[in-house]
Amino acid sequence: MSLDALRGFDMFFIMGLSSVIVALCALWPNDVTNAVARSMGHVSWDGLRHHDTIFPLFLFLAGVSFPFSYAKQRENGRSTMEIHLKIIRRAAILILLGLIYNGLFRLDFENLRCASVLARIGIAWMIAALLYVNCGLRTRIGVSLFILVGYALLSKYVGAPDVADADPLSREGCFVGYFDRCFLPGHLYFDGRFDPEGLLSALPAVVTAMLGIFTGELIRLPEDRMSGSRKTLWMLAGAAVLAVVAIAGNGFVPVNKMLWSSTFVCAVGAYSLAMMALFYYVIDVRGLNGRWTLLFRVVGMNSITIYMAQRIVNFGGISNFFVGGPAGLCPENIAAVITSTGYVVVCWLFLWFLYRKQTFLKI
Repeated sequence: MSLDALRGFDMFFIMGLSSVIVALCALWPNDVTNAVARSMGHVSWDGLRHHDTIFPLFLFLAGVSFPFSYAKQRENGRSTMEIHLKIIRRAAILILLGLIYNGLFRLDFENLRCASVLARIGIAWMIAALLYVNCGLRTRIGVSLFILVGYALLSKYVGAPDVADADPLSREGCFVGYFDRCFLPGHLYFDGRFDPEGLLSALPAVVTAMLGIFTGELIRLPEDRMSGSRKTLWMLAGAAVLAVVAIAGNGFVPVNKMLWSSTFVCAVGAYSLAMMALFYYVIDVRGLNGRWTLLFRVVGMNSITIYMAQRIVNFGGISNFFVGGPAGLCPENIAAVITSTGYVVVCWLFLWFLYRKQTFLKI
């Protein structure tokens, strides 16, 4: 239950909660509210804000869920080959949905962007899941460390050979962008020269998914081997270690979401572990899983649905139909609160209807 609730909490920001917070902060402008409002957007390059944690937390949670899914598949008699095929099929569907999200049906293939958030999730999760199925714990830890160290050295010392005097840690001169210019088909997000969801930066994202899998393995341990409270402490300890590594390594390779730098993996891994520990302890260990969790679980159990639906369904128009009149009678800053809140409510009611009908998009 904590997994669905945390996924829903995470997706609330994608569903428009960030806009509500920005609008509320604008009602009382000061240093604190301005800082909160800024945290609801992405950094331009180096650094970290709350909005930069949403995507990697979702990928982390996809990893957390896999040990449970894998155990259930084994209980149902699925062979290793069948599990492999299901993992690959899931990744392929996510890549396809990413293409649809980017406008596949416009049939403008020359300008179609092949990279996407969903493709990044599909590829990174697939590799992490295949490693989990085929490799032991020590091997997977070794692979994760090798990727982080190797990617950090590559990011620091190897620049784009097609850019004169390239700064390897800049958007224009990074090797990550050069690699995608050579091998990633379709339009690249920034001026056709760099894509934040490109091919090479998917490698460290595999570690983000792997951190989730490690966490899922910990949570699955029987209570007679480790209590829920001790699991929570281990998660918090892991979060502390990752945070220290991110802070210590920031001077070598900065925390950077677009590069998905090794320090970014550690920083968002620390945040993800801490949030998982909090939700797990409150909901699953202490049993405080009352109606308040429904607010989040409704979203978390249909996360892909709302991500795609916002691209297809005009929730803003629906919201304006109901609250546009009252908003028009209010000052601009209050109207922004009303319209942004109305949007979130309409999205949530859509998901609540699906929840009541027990209709979930599962991939």
